[in-house]
Amino acid sequence: MRSLLVIALLALTGCSLFRKDKTDEPLPKQPDAPTKPDVVQSLGKDLDKTDHRVASALVAIEKNADKPKVVVAESRLAQSYLPPPPEADVAFAVARATKADPVDYAKQMEFGRKLATAVNKAWEKLEAQQAEALRVSQLKDARIVELQKEVEAVRKEASRNIWTMAGVGLAVIGALTTAFLGPRIGLPLLACGAAMGAFPFVVESPHWDMIVTLTLAAGACLLIWVAWDYARDKVNKSDTPNPPPADEQA
Repeated sequence: MRSLLVIALLALTGCSLFRKDKTDEPLPKQPDAPTKPDVVQSLGKDLDKTDHRVASALVAIEKNADKPKVVVAESRLAQSYLPPPPEADVAFAVARATKADPVDYAKQMEFGRKLATAVNKAWEKLEAQQAEALRVSQLKDARIVELQKEVEAVRKEASRNIWTMAGVGLAVIGALTTAFLGPRIGLPLLACGAAMGAFPFVVESPHWDMIVTLTLAAGACLLIWVAWDYARDKVNKSDTPNPPPADEQA
């Protein structure tokens, strides 16, 4: 009998230890980048606006090179969109302008193109890291939801197993009682064991609310009927005349 109970317990709990779930798969490393795309997009728009305004001012300077006042005004306007340059860079630019060597200008232009290309590549890399960070963050959120569902499922399964094992134990006791003491005592225990084993499935049934509502309604109706029947009996008893005494009947 004990061996049968152990086998039944294993069959009820299942072989969950040998199942491989998706939650066992490792998550990829999340890049050190913001997960919200608004942060990168907003900063990128501001930087693009700054670059466009400075570049436009420089184009205006080139087209109005014969107008000193316009050149000065546009230069100051372009500088307003940029942080103050270090003194060493200012001195280097002034020396370059004083020398006015076309070779130096060509070298600096090549350096500027390479620097702009490197900055654009770095920015594209940042956007890719941000997209990957967002993807991994969403995976983590989905994993948390899966784990919460799994914990809830394990909790429900453990609760069902407890009720089921209690019902099995009570049913075994009822079977033994029926065999040795008679069905009058054993059959109610068997019925209680069956009800105890089915309890968690009934509670988790989608029709549980309807069952509870109908049960409460039936109980309320029964209570009303008992009260009405009791009141009717009291009225009928008060309306019945008392029989005359025995000496008056003689």
